[in-house]
Amino acid sequence: MELSESVMKGLQPLADPTVFDQKSFTIFTEVAFDSLVSPRGESVLGHPELKHIDQTTLKHCHTAATTFILEGVKQNADKSTISSCLEDAKFPNERVDTFYNSFQKNKRKLESLLSSIDTCPPHVTDAEWRLEYCIKNSHVHKVNQPSYLISLNTERAGASSEINFSCTMEQLQDLVGKMKDAAKSLERTSQS
Repeated sequence: MELSESVMKGLQPLADPTVFDQKSFTIFTEVAFDSLVSPRGESVLGHPELKHIDQTTLKHCHTAATTFILEGVKQNADKSTISSCLEDAKFPNERVDTFYNSFQKNKRKLESLLSSIDTCPPHVTDAEWRLEYCIKNSHVHKVNQPSYLISLNTERAGASSEINFSCTMEQLQDLVGKMKDAAKSLERTSQS
């Protein structure tokens, strides 16, 4: 598992018993994992058992540890991979074991959290429209203007939803033109 120099530097103070004694390290590890898996996780900065540690060091260590944790979960790292990375940061075996036990305990929750982060937009599965003719507005002024009510049925990860919007004829023509351009672009890309 490759980690940036910044992450490795942030992990090194966690290995130093003069900065984090074993009790502080255990508390830090629990709080770091809790901050990821719990929406109301306690902050390392506010924890009373960690008040004696420099706040800047604590922030840097927390950022590095959470980055390392998430990268480990993302890559489905095993014990040897976690151990190797932590040993590169000069962690003693006792701290490696403490960290790995917390990693194993929270791994399923973190996998679930990471899998819920979806960057794919919803897929349009169906479209419906209807013409609406507005005669008067709320100010009792005559409008006499047509508008289109569009309903797009979408699906993302098996869940269906509906997107509704209203547009004028010009806006609808603009939308149709852009959709045709997108379709042509996709067709050209797939033929290359």
